[in-house]
Amino acid sequence: MDTTNFTDIFKSSFIEKTSAFSLTDALIGLFVSFIIGLFIYAVYKKTFSGVIYSHTFNISLMIMTMATALIIMGISSNVLLSLGMVGALSIVRFRTPIKDPMDLVFLFWSIVSGILCGAGFIPLVIVGSILIGLVLVLFVNRITIENPYLLIIKYADSTVENAMEKVISSQSKKHALKSKSVMPGEELEVTYEIRVKENDSKFMNDLTAIQGVKSAVMLSYDGNFTA
Repeated sequence: MDTTNFTDIFKSSFIEKTSAFSLTDALIGLFVSFIIGLFIYAVYKKTFSGVIYSHTFNISLMIMTMATALIIMGISSNVLLSLGMVGALSIVRFRTPIKDPMDLVFLFWSIVSGILCGAGFIPLVIVGSILIGLVLVLFVNRITIENPYLLIIKYADSTVENAMEKVISSQSKKHALKSKSVMPGEELEVTYEIRVKENDSKFMNDLTAIQGVKSAVMLSYDGNFTA
């Protein structure tokens, strides 16, 4: 008849997994993920070109890198744990809207860096992060792309259309009529796609000074009001 003694109580798979766990490798992976996350934090802050800079989002990029590395370390040696982790993560629903495509790039960069750090590919994540950071710094801030604008004008009657056209033609490099709305007994509305000279919006004052023009709004394609 088998007997259970005090020593057998501690002979469990949990103790075996703990003894097989390398604290040194885990600390190295977490430290490298922290450095990479800090690098991502600096690159995001330097290359941000949106409307309102979110410090909390930038901090979350650094934490996400470390958290992802921690998850990979935990599931790398246990298939059942990895399946359970996938099932648990599938329940989570992230409701925060991501409007800027570049934010998605940084999120993906953080996750990939955390995976590589957790898997032990330290040289790969260091070289890859440096190259990605250089590309972002060089291309996001140094290369200027001329974005078109939408010009929305509301006016009383069609007699002012020629005057509006003259102002727009003289002050913009290129313009094209996109839509025109006419409702009986109501004000008219036209929408132009324009490319202004050196982002100069001073001609908006000339448009609103025309007799019969009710309002003029210039809107960039990314949703930012410029006038």
